[in-house]
Amino acid sequence: MPTQETQDRRDFYDLLVKQADALTADERLVMPNLANTAALLGESLEAINWAGYYLLQEDMLILGPFWGRPACIRIPMGKGVCGTAAAEDRVQCVGNVHSFPGHIACDSRSQSELVIPIHYEGKVIGVLDIDSPEPARFDEIDAACLQRFVAVLEKNCDWAGFRVC
Repeated sequence: MPTQETQDRRDFYDLLVKQADALTADERLVMPNLANTAALLGESLEAINWAGYYLLQEDMLILGPFWGRPACIRIPMGKGVCGTAAAEDRVQCVGNVHSFPGHIACDSRSQSELVIPIHYEGKVIGVLDIDSPEPARFDEIDAACLQRFVAVLEKNCDWAGFRVC
């Protein structure tokens, strides 16, 4: 049986997903939607220091809209937490980024990270990346609920023909 804290977190994420849908439902442009939802995450999630997107161009993830300090611009596929999530098409929930093989430290304050692949027509086209200065900040509830958040962007953005640059 879920605890009250678990239910409260799920309710929080339900509201966050509804807010993302409301922000993006009437606007199909990718960049404005990513910018607004990065800001939404940054202003809504506790204990994070970065939230944003990396978008795939050829074999490289390129920095997209984000909330937080300046970040790495290019991440090779398969490198670091983001590149691994994209290459393996698998959510990465890392409790201690310093123990992750090949971790790319864009901000030395980050201790944990959650990365969720974004899809278009069944293929990875980018990732949502969220960092925290707290160890083990993210868990399976965060991962599952933020996958629903990403699904809103997959549905509401016009990814056809979109290019990072």
